[in-house]
Amino acid sequence: LPTFYANVVLLNVSNLPFRLQKLKEMFISKFGSAPKFYVRAPGRVNLIGEHIDYCGYAVLPMAIEQDILIAVEPVKTQVVQLANTNSLYLDFSTSVNNIQINKTKPQWHNYFLCGLKGIQEHFGLNNPTGMNCLLDGTIPPSSGLSSSSALVCCAGLVTLRANGKTLSKVELAEICTKSERYIGTEGGGMDQSISFLAEEGTAKLIEFSPLRATDVRLPSGAAFVIANSCVEMNKAATSHYNIRVMECRLATKLLSKSKGLDWKKMLRLHDVQTKLGVSLEEMLTIVEEVLHPEPYSTEEICKCLGISLEELRSQILSQNTQDVSTFKLYQRAKHVYSEAARVLEFQKVCNEAPANAIQLLGELMNQSYISCREMYECSCPELDRLVDICLQFGAIGSRLTGAGWGGCTVSMVPTDKLNTFLKNVKKAYYQTDVQRLVLENNSLFATKPGRGALVFVEA
Repeated sequence: LPTFYANVVLLNVSNLPFRLQKLKEMFISKFGSAPKFYVRAPGRVNLIGEHIDYCGYAVLPMAIEQDILIAVEPVKTQVVQLANTNSLYLDFSTSVNNIQINKTKPQWHNYFLCGLKGIQEHFGLNNPTGMNCLLDGTIPPSSGLSSSSALVCCAGLVTLRANGKTLSKVELAEICTKSERYIGTEGGGMDQSISFLAEEGTAKLIEFSPLRATDVRLPSGAAFVIANSCVEMNKAATSHYNIRVMECRLATKLLSKSKGLDWKKMLRLHDVQTKLGVSLEEMLTIVEEVLHPEPYSTEEICKCLGISLEELRSQILSQNTQDVSTFKLYQRAKHVYSEAARVLEFQKVCNEAPANAIQLLGELMNQSYISCREMYECSCPELDRLVDICLQFGAIGSRLTGAGWGGCTVSMVPTDKLNTFLKNVKKAYYQTDVQRLVLENNSLFATKPGRGALVFVEA
């Protein structure tokens, strides 16, 4: 892949797009000087493949129009000053030589610091450039559309540009994936990968180890509609997400040990399948044979692995799952292996484009949602209600997207039914609740595959 500067967009200084012009004016008002460049990183919607990227399996997202946009001015002082166009997010400043990221308080500026620190450490920057930055975001926060990862990616690219360094898109995605873990989220890399690798007009199959992206052409007769449940869920602020990551890790260990593999080196469910050289369907059979549906206590896990509780906590579990006493391994592994198979089938249907493609894709999305709700237990009553409404009013398929426990659904709707669908969902879900009614305008929209991260420079 070419270095990232192939994606620098030169803009006519006298004819900036309205949003950039407004951001520039606010920047000048705030800092007393003009920004030197702008960086944009999009949010994403995952069409299918939930909670499997951190298990090593391919996912199928696309970038959306909503994004994080940052105006930047490199400065001589080694201080980073961060401001936000949204007054709810307070100003922040820190020395670039002393980056401290507070995992206990996932505030907005900490996500910026993740991207900043990731680039600094990758290049070993001893004298990094200070910056004035003004951020404007249009991705609903904690909605499952990757606002936090988009901010990490945007900050990584800001830091790269300000310090005159270059990287490929793949390298940037991998660095930003690792650096988001500074805030305590054990993510798998989907969000960062699509933020950099997305191309207009196509979804992407994102595969890992090594990271690569393949175009997936979506059927022309359907639109994908995002609907926000208006229930916020911040992955870094709760342990729900990391508990699932640990349950998959523990399932990996027990499955590996049962098959005589070196379980101490096995971290992801994909590793087990690879080592055994079997199909996803065969892995589902192995899960049935090896794991029991009842929750595993930490004592039982230790007995199975032949380790102490202290070893379990220090060598396997993450910091915020140390005190969890039971884990569901059977259900999580069943979801991961079946969901991984659905992703590949989704890609196959898109590539082959049979006459009933929309129906087949819709069925896969519905199966995915049932598995997320019942086997992975990452839904919530509001998401269940919203999915039911979407299916009732014409969606062929509907499912949660993102981590779950709140956030958004994504639905596939025949294009000839789109306007009626939007009208009916608004009435049934948003206009029956005062809180949702306030958020209605930014909560329900059709979307198309958008572009990945970009740098804008005034020519």
